[in-house]
Amino acid sequence: MTKSHGNFWQHKSLEQMNPTEWEQLCDGCGLCCLHKLEDADTGEISYTNVACRLLNTQTCRCTKYSKRKKLVADCVMLKPDQVATFKWLPKTCAYRLISEGKELFSWHPLVSGSQQSVHRAGISISGKIVSERDAGDMEDHIINLEFGDV
Repeated sequence: MTKSHGNFWQHKSLEQMNPTEWEQLCDGCGLCCLHKLEDADTGEISYTNVACRLLNTQTCRCTKYSKRKKLVADCVMLKPDQVATFKWLPKTCAYRLISEGKELFSWHPLVSGSQQSVHRAGISISGKIVSERDAGDMEDHIINLEFGDV
């Protein structure tokens, strides 16, 4: 994913993007793979620093991406027509930004030309999380999702 791919995200809606463009929007931060807890009374979403067991905690990439839904029944697979309903997506998420008519951040790989820029900018969860296999009680892992707090 380099700058040579053009700026399709600036002139296409999410629904107009082809599957390759859709996948390129993912910056590789890993935030969507963190477990979230929803307050039953208020509907408020709290993030945890606990990642899905399929997520590589260093690279922030799914180790079984093509089989993830089969292996993790509650894995949420984003689709263009559903992004607006996913209020839990972080404010930095390209899918959310595009759906809200906003620009991508300078550290996004499509803008920077580097897959590592999201990690260098401190946006990704690389090395800051635990796998659900090692976590224990999720409520012990609630975090404030601001840059650097993961």
